[in-house]
Order: sequence, then C-alpha cells, then structure tokens
Amino acid sequence: MKNFKILYTEDDETLAFLTKDNLEQNNYDVVHCCDGKSGLEAFKKEDFDICILDIMLPKMDGFELATEIRKSNTDIPIIFLSAKTLKEDRIKGLRLGADDYLVKPFSIEELLLKIEIFLKRSQKNNNAESILYTIGKYQFDFTNFFLFNEEEKIGLTQREAELLKLFYNNKNMVLKREKILSALWGNDDYFTGRSLDVFISRLRKILINEEGIAIENIHGVGFRFKM
Repeated sequence: MKNFKILYTEDDETLAFLTKDNLEQNNYDVVHCCDGKSGLEAFKKEDFDICILDIMLPKMDGFELATEIRKSNTDIPIIFLSAKTLKEDRIKGLRLGADDYLVKPFSIEELLLKIEIFLKRSQKNNNAESILYTIGKYQFDFTNFFLFNEEEKIGLTQREAELLKLFYNNKNMVLKREKILSALWGNDDYFTGRSLDVFISRLRKILINEEGIAIENIHGVGFRFKM
C-alpha cells in the first residue's frame, strides 16, 4: 500500500524540519518547498494527495499558490497554515478554495487529524460510484465535487460539496448551526463558524438564479435549504 504524498510549503526552516519529520514518522511522503514558486513547480511535476501551504511565502505567497493549484485541480484538499489570525485572511483563504485553515502555533496532533480526515474522505469518494443529485438546472456530482449542466461545470471544494449534500439531504428542514458545524468540522468554535459563513455565501452565489432554491437564514437558529 502506497504512502500518501503531501506537498508542504514553509519558509521557516526549523518549523519545516519539525513538521516534515513528524509527518514522515506517520508514514506520509512529504515534498517540502521553501517558497511558493518551487511549490508550484513541484505540484506540476508530481501527483499529491493533499497540500499544506503556509501563507507568508517568498516569491509566491500561499494565496497565489492555492489559486494556481485550483486552476488545474479542484479536488485536492488544501490546508493553510499561517500566523495571520485576522478573520479577513481566513475568509480569503477559504474563498480561494482551501478546505481548512490552521493558525500558528498549531499542534502536530491537530494537523495529523485534519490530514487523516481529508484523506479518508477523498479515498472514500474516489472509490464510490458517482451519484448525481438534481438541484435546479444543475446535476450535483458529490463524488467528484462539482455541479454541472449543458452550459457549465462548477468545481467545489470538499467542504462545499459536503455542506451542499448535507443541505440536500435535509432540504426544506431547519438545520441548526451547531449541527452543521459538528457534522462538517466536529466542533462549533468561532473560526469554524466563520468558515461556514464563507461556504454558505459561495453556494448562495452559485445558486442565486435558481428559481425556488435558496439557503434561508433562520435567525438565531441556523439555515434551511429550500427546494
């Protein structure tokens, strides 16, 4: 059985050494790059299962790198690592297609857990037969994370696809905010709550012209996916 391969970008030599060493001790193959440009070159040359990207990188920052990665691969999980704690930075990262965001200093145990969760979901989806859900004029391919019709194909991140499926399976029902956060992240802290708002905003923009379909905000409770 092959080891999963991780693209890891970090310009702090000490942190990079410790993180890479811990990941390799847990049987991951890690390609470490100290700047965004070399990270992109590595991504183009090799097949990776997940990307772990620092934001403050020389030559090309993590945001730019994630944007380039998403141009060619909409499915691969991306986790941002950053010392930047501003809500705006987290939101920007998620809007660029990241699946999660860890603030430095982070615990290696938390990083390992997130990697394991994303890889398990990716493997499960890759091995599953594609099942399509009809949402307005779109067909929703949850297995491969995209919405499509005769005119366009819209790629989703893994988190966005999981959220849309959760809404679809509970359509026209009120879903409490805590239930959504628990189902997708396993907790309901401040940062995951803000992440949820970003994903909902993006799904609303995609479905804005679909008649009879809406993600309604139920004040103080949660949301309802109206179909």
